Amino acid sequence: MDVIYEDDALIVVDKPAGRIVHPAPGHESGALTDELVASRPSMRGVGSASRPGVVHRLDIDTSGVIVFAKTQAAYLNLRRQFESHRGIRKTYLAVCHGSPSPAKGELRTRIDRHCRVVPAEGHVGDLAVTRYETLGRRGGLSLVRFDIETGRMHQIRVHAKALGAPIAGDSLYGDAEADRHMRRRPARTLLHAAELSFLHPSTGRRVTFSAPPPADIVYAL
Repeated sequence: MDVIYEDDALIVVDKPAGRIVHPAPGHESGALTDELVASRPSMRGVGSASRPGVVHRLDIDTSGVIVFAKTQAAYLNLRRQFESHRGIRKTYLAVCHGSPSPAKGELRTRIDRHCRVVPAEGHVGDLAVTRYETLGRRGGLSLVRFDIETGRMHQIRVHAKALGAPIAGDSLYGDAEADRHMRRRPARTLLHAAELSFLHPSTGRRVTFSAPPPADIVYAL
C-alpha cells in the first residue's frame, strides 16, 4: 500500500488498480480496509464495522488518491464534506476512445438508478455535474481531465460515453471493438484519480494530494 500522507486524523493512499476499497460480495479478501485495520487497529471502530474509515470509494479498476479517516471525529467531518460536495475537489485522468465534442466543457445531467443519463431538468435520478478538458490526442485516443462536482455511481464513465468518448477498457460503458484495436489491449478501465482536495477535519485548512498516473495509462498514449 502506497501511503501518500498520514497524520492522527487521516491517511491518504495511492490505490492501485485491481484493489477493492472494502470487502464486497465476490471480493471478500484483499481490501484496503483489511490492510489498514491490520496495521492500525484503532481504525476498526471508525465508521461502520464493514467499512472502517471509508468516507468515499473508488471502483476496483480505478487507481489513484483515496482518503480514509482514522478517528470517528474525522470520519464524521469528511463524510459531511463528501455527502454535501462542499469543499471537495476531485480530478481524474482518463484515456478515451476518440475525444469529447466539444473538447472542453461542462456536462450537467441526471443519472438514474440504472446509470443512464437523463435530462437535468427532470425529476428522475441524481444530479451529476462533470467538467472536462481534452489534454491531448494520439492515434485515435485522447487524454481527458475530468473534474467532478458531484460523486454519482460511475459518473465519469457514464458521462464519457455520453460525450462520445468512452473510456478505454471500460467493460460496461466502453467500446470493446476499439479496445481490441489498441496496441496494448487494456486490462482495466483506464481511469485514474489524480488529485483530491478537501478541508482537513482537524485544522479546517485546505489540503490537496495527488498521485501520478500509472504505467498503463502512460503507455496507452
